[in-house]
Amino acid sequence: MKIAVIADIHANLIALQAVVEDIEKWQPDKIIVAGDIVNRGPRPVECLQYIKEREAAEGWLVLGGNHEDFAAKLIREIQNSRQNPINPRAYDFYRPVYWTAKKLVHHLDELEHLPFSQKVIADGNSELRVVHASMRGNRDGIYPETSDETLRDQIAPPPAAFGVGHTHRPLVRRVDSTLVINVGSVGLPFDGDTRAAYGRLTFSAGEWNAEVRRVTYNLRHAERDFWQTGFIKEGGPLVQVMLSELRSARSLLYVWTKHYEQPVMSGKLTMAQAVEDYLISLV
Repeated sequence: MKIAVIADIHANLIALQAVVEDIEKWQPDKIIVAGDIVNRGPRPVECLQYIKEREAAEGWLVLGGNHEDFAAKLIREIQNSRQNPINPRAYDFYRPVYWTAKKLVHHLDELEHLPFSQKVIADGNSELRVVHASMRGNRDGIYPETSDETLRDQIAPPPAAFGVGHTHRPLVRRVDSTLVINVGSVGLPFDGDTRAAYGRLTFSAGEWNAEVRRVTYNLRHAERDFWQTGFIKEGGPLVQVMLSELRSARSLLYVWTKHYEQPVMSGKLTMAQAVEDYLISLV
């Protein structure tokens, strides 16, 4: 049995198409999509439709991530904004996500009904379980530096194999009798390697094995989508940080938020000033 697991597409259609082309050459028995299909990228609708079409036509197994949750929450805010106006500073701060939410307003039901987990059973009782981040929630990541003690809690109850995404940092390791794989990110890797990543799992002779596969794709085409879709212009200054993440394969938004959220929300800095200051510090 062969299973492909993809995660963290983040609205990068070019990377998604390249990964699917590579997967189809491998010819797995099943494809599982482990969430974060949308947000932080320029083509959320196209990526969601691409995945849902294959779910319907080819039996792909799909689950939700924290970015589907976030987009759905903001769609609800937009729909209720006549009764409860959106805070202007909050809107400015989350403008890229509001851009995504507006694009996905007609897909709210799909976003809200994505399951938390999916599983495949091999040989009658050997379970591969896939969630977005961990059993503790969609924002509770498994990292290369995560201790065995913490990992045991994150996968409980332990299956034979456990697959995740969320952190954008791939790994393959065993804890006790469980094979754990973080499949990395299709559309926004954070391990310094700009190539798209996904997981290949195989079951043979009563045992699961896994590897992380890297796929080269047209990064410049993916960058152009930021302009061609209006994401750069309409998503606000913070989209520049997301574009820098794509180009560098490094996590930048988390650090930016940690240092600049309070000054921006309090009005001490504008979004444009905060982004410019941060990007200059990276040079």
